[in-house]
Amino acid sequence: MSSGQRQERYVVDVEQAPEGLKPSKESLSALKGVVSKRFLSSMEKEAVNCPVLQRYVPFPQCMTCPNFIRRFRGKVYCRGLPIQRSDPKA
Repeated sequence: MSSGQRQERYVVDVEQAPEGLKPSKESLSALKGVVSKRFLSSMEKEAVNCPVLQRYVPFPQCMTCPNFIRRFRGKVYCRGLPIQRSDPKA
């Protein structure tokens, strides 16, 4: 970031997950060993309104997305680039 430009395109709030929104087993297994069990269990109860997918996604899925830059003070910084959907639920 030496040019002074910000690399994020979106800044999205982290919210409590709506009922029935569960993270995928793939995203949870990708985060095991990277974050603590306590933080992982709290992340399972959170969601973000994804600007790329245009719907709510569980936070662990957001964190494993290639557009994820960082989470800071309840906000997610996202690159906002189009992503290829490998499965219809993504």
